[in-house]
Amino acid sequence: MQPLFFNNVAIEGVECVLPTTVVTSAQIESQLSATMARIGIKPGMIQGLTGIHERRFWDAGQQASDVATQAAEKVLAKAGIPRDAIGCLISTSVSKDYIEPSVASLVHGNLGLADHCISYDIGNACLGFVNAMASVGMMIDSGFVDYGLIVDGENSREVVEATIDRLSRPNATAEAFRDQFATLTLGSGAVAMIVCRRELSTSGHRINGAVTRAATRHSRLCLGQRDYMTADASKVMLFGVDLAKQTWDLAGRVLANWSDDEIDAYIPHQVSQRNMDVLNEKLGLTPQKHHLNFPTLGNIGPAAVPITLNQAAETGRVRPGNHVALMGIGSGLNCSMMSVTW
Repeated sequence: MQPLFFNNVAIEGVECVLPTTVVTSAQIESQLSATMARIGIKPGMIQGLTGIHERRFWDAGQQASDVATQAAEKVLAKAGIPRDAIGCLISTSVSKDYIEPSVASLVHGNLGLADHCISYDIGNACLGFVNAMASVGMMIDSGFVDYGLIVDGENSREVVEATIDRLSRPNATAEAFRDQFATLTLGSGAVAMIVCRRELSTSGHRINGAVTRAATRHSRLCLGQRDYMTADASKVMLFGVDLAKQTWDLAGRVLANWSDDEIDAYIPHQVSQRNMDVLNEKLGLTPQKHHLNFPTLGNIGPAAVPITLNQAAETGRVRPGNHVALMGIGSGLNCSMMSVTW
């Protein structure tokens, strides 16, 4: 696969909205205490294995489109972009209000965007948002649109609560607990990003290029439904990190200034401390260059990379002029890495 190079693309703004309900790993384990005692799992296992001590849930009844709309309203207000200037709206939410219509069409209607603004969903598990950035970037470089809006709203409440219910039953087995364990790490959040032509941007945040690799022979290692997810977490990590190494090596060959010495900050998709440790060792990354939020947000799917970027910028972890690496891996398996000059 050839790399993507962008000539005229900038990130004008990125904003996130987080739920106020905090659910600790200890609270989840308290609901599973009988099953854990029966199958020989000691308390503290979730945080001990993953480093996640809490995650957040939206209120019952809140939908992906609702929270994605909140994030979109926030970034539009902050950037001061007129709504009729948005030429494309893409949603990358794994969470869905319905099978159809698309989440993007619901958000489009909520925002009252112009009829000339196209809208659709991109679904690629945890990699979807980075894919959407590349897609909008190509539209901008081709002259098709001046501004694109990307949104994502993730709501893990339903699947986590359904999993707790199943694993609390007297017939729940150790195998079922292992297979559904990754579900207990999921969190929630919403984020929106405006991407535009560089000469229209006031931010100066330039998207330089991106590379992508696939290993879809491993596409059935993680399977998710609205209320059920099963994952072979050890194999997802093993083969996912191998794919990340291939993608990293490709980026080093084709993208400018792509090395650990030349990258100032990493904005990764993140699921646990163990995964980050293995990734750092395999790719030779400096751990201190990562901005990490999984201990308090859990695995928030495709919202993770843009939420992390927003938080890193707001805290000063990412500063103007920094070379920033956006890195995502999605079940499937697919991996993309994107070069940004902040």
